Amino acid sequence: MFPEPNFIDTGNVRIAVYEQGEGRPVILLHGFPELAYSWRYQLPALAAAGYHAIAPDQRGYGRTGKPAGVAAYSIQALVGDVVAILDAKEFTQAVIVGHDWGALLAWQMALLVPERMAGLVALNVPFLPRPPVDPIALMRTVLGDDFYIVNFQDSDAADRRCDRDPAWVFEVMMRRNSITRERFNQLPKAMRSFSLLAALERDQPAGDTLLSAEDARVYADAFEAGGFTPAINWYRNWTRNWDSTADLDQTVRVPSLFIGAVDDVIISPEQIDAMTPFVPDLETHILENCGHWTQQEKPDDVNSLLIDWLDRRMQGLPPGQHKAHETGLRLNDPDAV
Repeated sequence: MFPEPNFIDTGNVRIAVYEQGEGRPVILLHGFPELAYSWRYQLPALAAAGYHAIAPDQRGYGRTGKPAGVAAYSIQALVGDVVAILDAKEFTQAVIVGHDWGALLAWQMALLVPERMAGLVALNVPFLPRPPVDPIALMRTVLGDDFYIVNFQDSDAADRRCDRDPAWVFEVMMRRNSITRERFNQLPKAMRSFSLLAALERDQPAGDTLLSAEDARVYADAFEAGGFTPAINWYRNWTRNWDSTADLDQTVRVPSLFIGAVDDVIISPEQIDAMTPFVPDLETHILENCGHWTQQEKPDDVNSLLIDWLDRRMQGLPPGQHKAHETGLRLNDPDAV
C-alpha cells in the first residue's frame, strides 16, 4: 500500500512527501504528468534494500502546493524544493533519482548544487547540455508548432483539453508498446510531431493499458483536483531557464547512472550517446521492450539496476545529520530566474 504523505512547508510551498524505509536517503522525482505515486514499485524495494526512499509530489502536482504564475516553476524554484526536503530531513546529501522532467531537474541540480548530491540516477532523459540558442526556437524549427512543448508556449489549449477529461489523458498517455523504435523510424517525418492535442483526439489509443483501474483513478483524481496548468507551467519556463543558467559549467561532477528504454521514441540514441563527454562518471543501461514509463513498465528491472548501483557506489553515504549551509543561490524563491 502506498504510504500517506508527510508535509514540508518551505515558506512558499507545502510539499507532500511519501516515505518508506530507513538508512541512506534516496529522493525520487517524478515527471509529467505524474505523481509521487509513479514510484509505488520503487519505495518498498528501496526500503527493503536498506535505503530511506522519499518521493515528493513535486511543485504543482498532487497534494503539493500550486503557486500561481509561470515564474513560480523556474528551475531554481524546483531545485530549491529538493534542497528544502534535504534540509527538513537534515541530510547533507542524497542520491537524486529522476524520471522524465524529474531527470531534467536532477541533471540541473547537479550543475546548481552538486554538493547536495551523493549521486544521480536518470530514467529515460539523458543530460542535455545547454544549446547555444533558445531551445524553444530550436524545437519550433526542428519539430514544428504542434510539438507538445512548443504548443504549451503558444496557448492554453492543452491545459483546457486535459482539464476537460483527466481520466482520458492517462488512458491515452500511460500505455505500453504504443509505438516501437523500429515502427517510429519508419514513420514519415510529418507524423513524428508528438502532438498531445492530436493524441487526445484519437478514438482508440495505441498499445496496452499500463495502469490498473485503481492506479488510473489515483492519477485522474489528483489532476481533477489540481488541474494541469501548474504542471505544464514547468515547460513554459524553458526559455527562462535557458537564460538564467548561461554561466553554468555543463559538466556533471557526481556519480551518475542512466537507465534508458529502446522504445522511448521521445529520446534518440544519439542524444544518449552525446551526453558521455559531459558526465565523466556515467554508467548506462538500456532496457529492451520498454517505452517512456520505465519505472512503471519494468519495475523489477529498474529496481534491480538501481539497487545494484546504489549498493556498489553509495556505501559511503551516511544517513546522518547536517549543518545548514549557504549554497549562494536563491533557489526556493519563486521569483528567482
